[in-house]
Amino acid sequence: MNHLSRAQTVVSWLLQLAVAGILLQTLFFKFTGAEESVYIFSTVGRFLNIACVQPWGRIGSGVVELVASLLLIVPATASIGAFLTLGVMAGAILSHLVILGLDVKGDGGLLLGLAVAAFVGSAIVLVLRRAQIPVVGRFFELA
Repeated sequence: MNHLSRAQTVVSWLLQLAVAGILLQTLFFKFTGAEESVYIFSTVGRFLNIACVQPWGRIGSGVVELVASLLLIVPATASIGAFLTLGVMAGAILSHLVILGLDVKGDGGLLLGLAVAAFVGSAIVLVLRRAQIPVVGRFFELA
């Protein structure tokens, strides 16, 4: 297994904690049905013509983000958490660009910015920990 240098380990941990923090701080809004979250998932549901996106998509994405954040803070599963975060944040970013717009309910682009930060941070974690990806990681080990 490819071992990280001290600098890589520090960078990876800082990013893992930052991304997990971003994911965890949004959970309160998703799980309590905050107005912004309900608006976002209702709008996406109307666009996709799928009624159950609100509330089930909101709650489901919250559960996935909770799992991803927990995986990110366990060293043995950080690469899996980063991979899962990439998928969730890609969906969030795409939703902003195609459906919601950059500014959601006057947030000045904060939600999109957090999604981009989580995406980039998890991508860097995944690159740093690429040798630890289950099944395929051994192909990324450096000689």
